[in-house]
Amino acid sequence: MTYETIVLKKAEHVATVTLNRPKVGNAFDMTLNAEFDHAIRLLGEDRDVRAIIITGSGSYFSTGIDLSMFTTPERHADKVVALKDVLPADNDETFGKGTAVAAVIRIKNMPKPVIAAVNGTAVGLGLSIVLACDIIIASSMAKFGMVFVKRGVVPDTGASFDLPRVVGLKKACELTFTGETIDAAEAERIGMVSRVVSPNELMDAARQLAQKIADNPPLAVGLAKSQLHRAMVETDMIRHMRWEVENMENLMKSADFLEAASAFFEKRKPIFKGE
Repeated sequence: MTYETIVLKKAEHVATVTLNRPKVGNAFDMTLNAEFDHAIRLLGEDRDVRAIIITGSGSYFSTGIDLSMFTTPERHADKVVALKDVLPADNDETFGKGTAVAAVIRIKNMPKPVIAAVNGTAVGLGLSIVLACDIIIASSMAKFGMVFVKRGVVPDTGASFDLPRVVGLKKACELTFTGETIDAAEAERIGMVSRVVSPNELMDAARQLAQKIADNPPLAVGLAKSQLHRAMVETDMIRHMRWEVENMENLMKSADFLEAASAFFEKRKPIFKGE
């Protein structure tokens, strides 16, 4: 399908989703909301895709919600009603369908690692999407901001769930209550991003990392992602360890496990099929 507000490319089991409204800082209007969720849903279902990169066009990752939708009382009332209407259900499958809310839930639940390649400013909803990704690589020109309170609202799209788990509660409170924007070096220092690279190295670094992931057996990678995310909210270590054993037993019955063992002893590169 052809999109108006994103660019979607796929190569060698890696998909790249580029937010593409550069004239407005890749801000999310209703079209970008719908197209982003649609693309993430399709990629989650695509068996050929094993890793996903999300980035922005131009000098921004995303400046969040397009505030021009709310600049008059009439627009404000219409859009508030519209936003309420797309969030009617409480289950994971339909909550926020057609919006970035649903896309973030899909990113969390899909068994494929998602990498945020943050090329520039990521604030508000833009930061919410970045925080939802499994790995964050930032350009040295990137900036990050929980600017919600400066706009008279609270963090949404999972940001207030993810941020304290990434940087700790106290730092999360500071960033949220002040709405302060931080640079890439500070984001790396507090553990928000995995790595900072020069702007011209960003996409190569993201693709190399995504390819390393895509070269691994997808069943094992998917379950490893589930285990790591569940560990952030699981309070019973023994219960978590039992789940690890169950996953291990199931994976040892897979064709990919047999291929990995055979390739090891035959001293060749394994060919994984996700089976």
